[in-house]
Amino acid sequence: MTWSVADVMTKDVVVVGPDEDFKACAKLLQVHGISALPVVAESGKLLGIVSEADLLAKERERDSQRRPLGIRTDDESLTDARTAGEVMTSPAIFIRASASIPEAARLMYREAVRRLPVLDDDGSLVGIVSRADLLKTFTRSDESIHRDISENIVKKALFLDPRTVRVLVTNGYVRLIGQLETRSLCLILEHMVRRVEGTVGVMNELTFRLDDAHLKVDIPPRSLQLSADERY
Repeated sequence: MTWSVADVMTKDVVVVGPDEDFKACAKLLQVHGISALPVVAESGKLLGIVSEADLLAKERERDSQRRPLGIRTDDESLTDARTAGEVMTSPAIFIRASASIPEAARLMYREAVRRLPVLDDDGSLVGIVSRADLLKTFTRSDESIHRDISENIVKKALFLDPRTVRVLVTNGYVRLIGQLETRSLCLILEHMVRRVEGTVGVMNELTFRLDDAHLKVDIPPRSLQLSADERY
């Protein structure tokens, strides 16, 4: 039901080693039409990342005037950089493959980056995720979203009779129609539907037989959510 970074990331990643020549890095970015190259050790561990911004910083310093009194800034040290290891940004901002799509989006927004290296639990590079990748969830068909809600939430997670809830999906917008036993159950269902990847919005038109609003009812824990492998 809930997509993770592993579901949308690019697994075939163009990488370089720390000794890769500066010009070779620039050529790889151009040839593959990408904006960053993860720098990895022979073991597969992420060492840093070389971005277009890193390469442009070196180019900017090439013609800049030397600071008075021989003072050097960090950017000036890039002038003599010849390898990926010398020009890369380290430590690199990364995300785990098991992280959720919202987590990745928040991290990208907070750090103002366009893509994130993806690591497994052992710290090895397994992919890279971009802003465009995160938008893949909104390309899901209405039929796929409908099936996800009807099968994985209504039947499997909440054990409801599918005949009691009518699910309508139009351009990612979901309408829930029907009658359930309690008000809290209606709210739980709405909450879970809002978490379905690709859902743009939810109109809750459900009615209930018992108003239990005065009782404290917790939203089902994440353990009730089904794995990505069970979406279809």
